[in-house]
Amino acid sequence: MSDKLPVVSGEKAIKSLVKLGFVVRRQRSSHVVLQKNRIVFAVPLIKGVLDDA
Repeated sequence: MSDKLPVVSGEKAIKSLVKLGFVVRRQRSSHVVLQKNRIVFAVPLIKGVLDDA
């Protein structure tokens, strides 16, 4: 089980979460907080993609 997860940008992650029914609740500096019922995600918004994060 050494398969790595795909690396995606913050913008792509937000688009995918919104398609799944999450709603953007707030944005503070470089993070966007999305919520669906009791599930909350904080997604970092940075330029580019993080490698080896």
